[in-house]
Amino acid sequence: MSFVPLNDHGGKGIEIAGMTELVRGQESLFLERLTPLVRSRSITVDLNQVQRIDAAGVAALIRLYCLASEAGHSFTVSHATAHVEEILLLVGLKQILAREDGQDAPCPSLHPNLRMEMSAA
Repeated sequence: MSFVPLNDHGGKGIEIAGMTELVRGQESLFLERLTPLVRSRSITVDLNQVQRIDAAGVAALIRLYCLASEAGHSFTVSHATAHVEEILLLVGLKQILAREDGQDAPCPSLHPNLRMEMSAA
């Protein structure tokens, strides 16, 4: 994937058009496109098309969450597919990234394996 088009639905979220996987090799472009946004405003990313996510994708979501928190903004995800929601639940991120109460949780610390994933990208 060489270009990640963003569909900004205003307050309803940002959809990553055509992105069906958030996996190693795609996470850096995902971060490149979304980092400026999370530094400038609160965003919700609509994951309704993402069918597959791996450790690199999870680490990218954590990175965006932390960048948004540092900038005083919020970062949440919405409409995750069943598989992605299961992964987020399994790694303990569903309650952090899919919050509907408007409250921010502390930035989660990365497991050493995820830190290695991020530094290798």
